[in-house]
Amino acid sequence: MDTRIDDYIASLPEWQQDICRQVRALVHEADPDVEETIKFTNRPYFVLDGNICALLGTKDHVNVMLYDKAIVPDPHNIITSGHGNKTARMISVYRDQTINAPALVEMFRHIIANNRQRRSVRGRR
Repeated sequence: MDTRIDDYIASLPEWQQDICRQVRALVHEADPDVEETIKFTNRPYFVLDGNICALLGTKDHVNVMLYDKAIVPDPHNIITSGHGNKTARMISVYRDQTINAPALVEMFRHIIANNRQRRSVRGRR
C-alpha cells in the first residue's frame, strides 16, 4: 500500500473516503500483485502491467476511471460515461450508492488479463 494514497483518501469527505477504500480493496481483491502509485501530482492509480484504474474525488461523487481501452465487457451496466473513449471509461459513484463489487472485480480482472496479454505480445517482438 502506498501511503500517498492513504493521504489522498484522508483528504476527502468521509463518504468519499468510504467509496475509495472500497474500490481500493476491490482492485487488490482482483489481483494481490496490483501496485499503487500517484500520477498527475495527486491522483491514485492502481497498476499491474499497465494502468487498471484511478480514483478522483469530485464535488458530489467519486470517479473510478477504468483504463480498459473500451474493450472490457460491461454486462452489469456499471460504466456511467466514456463509452466511446478509446483509452478509459468511468464509473461515477455518488453518496449512499452501492458499488456492484462482484461486477467491478470482474472488470478489474479483465483489465489485468488484457494488460498481461499486451505485455506478453510486446515481449515476443
